[in-house]
Formats: sequence, structure tokens, C-alpha cells
Amino acid sequence: MAIDFFSDYRMTINGQLVGANEQIDVVNPATEEVIAAAPDASREQLEQAVAGAKAAFASWSQRPVSERQSLIASIGDAIEANAEEFMRLLTCEQGKARAGAEWEVGGAAIWCREIASQELVPHIEDQGDGRTVEVRRTPLGVVGGITPWNFPILLAVWKIAPALVAGNTMVLKPSPNTPLCTLKLGELINSIVPAGVLNIVSGGNELGAWITRHSDIRKISFTGSTATGRKIMESASGNLKRITLELGGNDPAIVLPDVDPQQVAQELFWAAFQNSAQFCVAAKRIYIHEDIYDEVAEALVTFAATIKVGDGSQQGTDLGPIQNRMQFEKLRDLLSESQKEGLKFLVGGDIPDGQGYFVPITIIDNPPEKSRVVTDEAFGPVLPLLKFTDIDDVIARANDTEYGLAASVWGKDVDKAQAIAKRIEAGTVWINEVHSFSPHIAFGGHKQSGIGIENALEGLSEYTNSQTIYTNSNAGAN
Repeated sequence: MAIDFFSDYRMTINGQLVGANEQIDVVNPATEEVIAAAPDASREQLEQAVAGAKAAFASWSQRPVSERQSLIASIGDAIEANAEEFMRLLTCEQGKARAGAEWEVGGAAIWCREIASQELVPHIEDQGDGRTVEVRRTPLGVVGGITPWNFPILLAVWKIAPALVAGNTMVLKPSPNTPLCTLKLGELINSIVPAGVLNIVSGGNELGAWITRHSDIRKISFTGSTATGRKIMESASGNLKRITLELGGNDPAIVLPDVDPQQVAQELFWAAFQNSAQFCVAAKRIYIHEDIYDEVAEALVTFAATIKVGDGSQQGTDLGPIQNRMQFEKLRDLLSESQKEGLKFLVGGDIPDGQGYFVPITIIDNPPEKSRVVTDEAFGPVLPLLKFTDIDDVIARANDTEYGLAASVWGKDVDKAQAIAKRIEAGTVWINEVHSFSPHIAFGGHKQSGIGIENALEGLSEYTNSQTIYTNSNAGAN
């Protein structure tokens, strides 16, 4: 299907592409220019979307799973066929450079195809004497999805694909900062699945609150901040909605003394700064053994000097801007406070004047453990390096946070690294790599970093109920 990616942004409601009386301005974060207007859905339009999803559920949930799988795989094909347009639009509204856009759009196509290959097979137990027990998974109904602004296409697919494969219908709301790609994704999917199966509505915080409180929405799948996740959990309690919450993190990296500082520095850099560190699993605190601390710090600073920060649409740009002004101002405040504290900056620290929400790569030398730059999730390119000498001490420091999303351990002695990894309170711990994900590997957070799982059969099952059917075939035989 040929669609115009660069104009006419409309919502998908019960198979129809519709506008709204109110509009949201969408800003290019590299230029601060308004590039488009997106619909700001009314309460009535949300009701229409939910009603459409509810009506479509009856037939979609009864459709053979093989047919649902085929259609979801086709969404992956459609994303791939329109990859260039998606990447250009993604850079315009989100800011990320070409490599980041390729990673996200390519990943979204792969996720559709791979999730489409998954199936929750019933478990049947023969108890003898004509008695059987079947444990099967059944869809929930209408699912509400709310996605963030850092990976708007990929994280939408992380919700859409399993929800639809499992037999649910969906109403999905993108971030008001990055609605454009998601609206076009909805337009694309509208030509593949029946009317009402997927509805895309755009709007602000009020729309999100309406979705989380809606009595006909059986589940909320949300990716975003821990503070918002708590509010969603509270709203969902009103009618015992199922919830999956993928929330914030303050992810530690632990660098052991047996690594090669020059070799590990580049990997650590991207562990921390990929997507301009607007990444829930970015390494946000790097603990480096004192024996190699100076060498690793120097190598990081040297590598940082080779990275170009700028407009993601410009050739040669490695890292783009912060996506929105609110987050940009939070980072400005964090850097100002760090300067007032007298922290030592190895590189960066000063935000230049000019257009665009650009924050320079900033690396801070061994700040106090209780400084904001260590305890807060910066969600931007501000990285503290911290020294350690004792393994038990560094594990305690790494775990001293309300978050538990991800972590990494770096060392040549893999047995030692694994022993450390098993003591880290986080849902994912990488050893000698980072940011590896798979549609077939479970992902979720510990502590305040979330509830539930995304990806793998465990993630697929979160879009279902468990139903047990006991059958006695001999009933009434005597």
C-alpha cells in the first residue's frame, strides 16, 4: 500500500482514518520547527475506538491463530517495504541519526515476523478413566497500549504484535511528542487487519488517563517513566485491569580490572550513549576498578571526541538531539547543579546556545555516590564514572537504587563476571555486551522498573488469561 508519510496525519478508528477538531504541534528537536500537526483525540473519539475494538474482538479472537500470525507477519513485510520513509520521518520527529533509525525500523519488521511465529499451545493431561485436563490461553479482550517517545515505532510493535497474535484487539496511544510514525503505522496496518482490530489515537496526558480508566479496556501495556507507571497502576486497580509496565532504570555497568581499557571503551561508550542515552537500558553509572580507572576514562574521552552530535538528517551525524524541550530542560538543570557541586567534568558539561535541543556528550569524573548525577536517571548524554576496589562493595552500590531494569558486567574472567551478574538486582544483565534483545527472550524489570514481561512466550502469555477445562468423558455412562 502506498501512503504519503509526510502529510495528512490521521488516526485509525474502527477502520477509518479520521482527524480531530483539536491539533497537537509536532516539533523537530534538531531545529525546534513545527513540522506537522497531529490529531488530539476527543473523549468521543476514544469511545468510538474502544467500541470498534470491542466489536472486532468477537471475530478476531475466534479467527484461527495461523491466520492471525500470517497477518502480523505481513505487517513486518509492510514496515520493511516502507522502511526508507519510516526512517526519514522518524529522524524528523524523534531526532535520531540514520544508524539509530535503521536499528529501530529494521527491528520493528523483525519483531512482527518473529512474534508471528509464536503460539501458546494448550497443555493436555490424560488422567485416565476417560478424564482429561486442558490448560489453554484465551485472549483478554480490548488492550490499551501507551508508548514513549524514544523508540516510537519499535515499542509500538512490541505491544501490537503479541496483543494481536494472542487474539486481542487494541487501542494504542503514542507519545504526543512523537505521534507521526505511529499514525502512519496505523494507516499501514489498517490495510492489513480487519476494521477495529487496531485503533491508533493520538493526544496528550488526558487521553492517556481516559484509556487507563476505561471500563471496557481489559489490559494496559505501558512503556515510560516509573512515576507515570505508578499512576497507571492506581487507575487500573478500579476494575482490576491486567498491566504490563516497562519503566525507568538507573542501569549500572561494572568494569573488572582484567579488561583491555582500549578495547572496552568503545563498547562502554555505546552502552551509555546509544540514542543520545535516551534509552531505558542505557548504562547510566559505570563502575570501573581503580587499577584501570584512569586508562578507561581517558579512552572514553578520546573516543567521545570522534563522535558527531548534530541534526540526525545530516550525513555523518552519530548522535541526535534530546527529543523534547521538557527533557532538555531537565538535563540543563542536572548539569547546572553538577557544576554548582563542583563536580569534575572530563568532557562536556556546557550546553551551547543555538537552535535544537542539543546536549553535548558529558562524562563526569568519580562524583559522590549520592549526587543527583548518580542517583537519578538522566535519560540524556550525562555519564558518571565511579571507582571501586572491592567486589562486594561495588555490587552493593550497583544495587542501591529503586530501579532494577538492566545492568552489564565486563571482564575476561567469565566465571567471575557471571558470579557478579547473578547478584545484581536487575531483570537483564549482559556480560561483555549490551543492548542485545530478541523476540524470543523475556525482558522485564525488577523493583520499581516494572511489572510483567515483554517478548518471548512469557510476554505473549501476558496478553491472555489461563483457562482450565476438566472433561469426564464417562459422565452418565453407568
